[in-house]
Amino acid sequence: MKETLKSEIEAILKDSGIENPRVSFDIPTHTKLGDSTTNVAMAYAKELQKKPVDLALEIKEALIAKSINHISRIDVIAPGFINFFFDEHYFNKNLQRVLNDENFGKNKNLSGKKVLVEHSSPNLFKAFHIGHVMNNAIGESISRLAKFSGGDVTVISYPSDVSLGIAKAVWALMDDGGLEKLKQISVSSEAISYLGECYVKGTKSYEDEVELQPRIREIASLIYKKEESEEYRTYLEAKELNLSYFKNITETLGSKFDGYIYESEAGVIGEKLVLENLGKVFVESEGAIIYEGENDGLHTRVFINKEGHPTYEAKDLGLLAIKFSRYNPDLSLFVTDHEQTEYFKVVAAAASRINPVWKERTLHKTHGRMSFKGEKMSSRLGGIPSAQELLDFLYEELRGRSAEISSEDIQIIAVAALKFSILRSMAGKNIDFDPATSLSSEGDSGPYLQYATVRANSLLKKAEGIIDLVTALPSGWETANLERYLERFESVVLR
Repeated sequence: MKETLKSEIEAILKDSGIENPRVSFDIPTHTKLGDSTTNVAMAYAKELQKKPVDLALEIKEALIAKSINHISRIDVIAPGFINFFFDEHYFNKNLQRVLNDENFGKNKNLSGKKVLVEHSSPNLFKAFHIGHVMNNAIGESISRLAKFSGGDVTVISYPSDVSLGIAKAVWALMDDGGLEKLKQISVSSEAISYLGECYVKGTKSYEDEVELQPRIREIASLIYKKEESEEYRTYLEAKELNLSYFKNITETLGSKFDGYIYESEAGVIGEKLVLENLGKVFVESEGAIIYEGENDGLHTRVFINKEGHPTYEAKDLGLLAIKFSRYNPDLSLFVTDHEQTEYFKVVAAAASRINPVWKERTLHKTHGRMSFKGEKMSSRLGGIPSAQELLDFLYEELRGRSAEISSEDIQIIAVAALKFSILRSMAGKNIDFDPATSLSSEGDSGPYLQYATVRANSLLKKAEGIIDLVTALPSGWETANLERYLERFESVVLR
């Protein structure tokens, strides 16, 4: 239908003197305003020296004269929108397609394209927290949309596996009995909590006890150099435990990763790139190597510090290089907290001067942060709780509502409540998570969506053998909003 309208409107505009008109459609804000809308009259009114409303009325009259099938009404809305209403026969045909086409809603927008998505990149030696949960939900959704649009999708994570902070945690771990104590903890979430405590202890000790700093920097050096030692062995075993925990928690949330690029390997490549482009892209300044972002309207950032180590900026540069050499994507998309927006603008600017393709094919999507609504939840999960603590809270709430729900179903419902509350919000906005509404079995929630799906499938099963007979509409049939929403699904996926 929209393709027919597009062709007809383009022909009308060409007859009016527009050489290469572009016509696009959107969904009206309310079903009462129509089933599809275009602002094409506002786009070309000035060029044709007409008022947008007048041009919209001309297009409307021309379309009515063509008697296009399944158009029941055309409205012109100030300042120049053209709104289209489709008839009940159009929606009935679409409903038959929904029921009979297992690929309904899919498109080929990314067909033949290699899409790389990076999300849920954790800091090892720290728990997977609520910020990672938001990142995971959005990254996983984008990955699935890309697959649904025909893309050849690869999903990766970029764990932070080497830093001075990790060296601090390794020092604290060794100071507290090392791996032996860690091996005594059987539950992975408890082991990660313990490693998190080591991280906090090591950080505080580094700040409070100046005499410890050379020792912790030595541990960092051993880790960076991968030098055989007790410190490096301790680090490797703790790293493996972290990765196992990460895989388990992300699988619980419904994600799997095709590969990993570690910060340690990105740092090596990033440092090499910076040194190779010293004097061309980067300059020396007070013993460090920097990128002068002011020349791009940004700000200056350090890529190699005075100690000669690559910074996060250099590591992200190395990450870009590895992504394109290892996966060669047509589109490389990554998801972060919105507070990193300006930082990545500088990295992208520097990267574009080394290889313009890296910036051209990379898309950065951001998200906000999550807070908690309700006194019970805020008191229990104050600060930055881990993903497991948040899920455990939801499990407990669900068990309190019914003793008959299985543990497996409790997990499925809790994850749906959590992910839907994130995905229903506008991209980039902060979220005030409310367990009462998120776990509701009525209204705009994950559990309600699950209930509606089960109910719809039950009705469809009961209607087997009958549906195929309903190809003609009874007299006086009125289109339901459900039919309109189903018709919009393809447009929403594309958008």
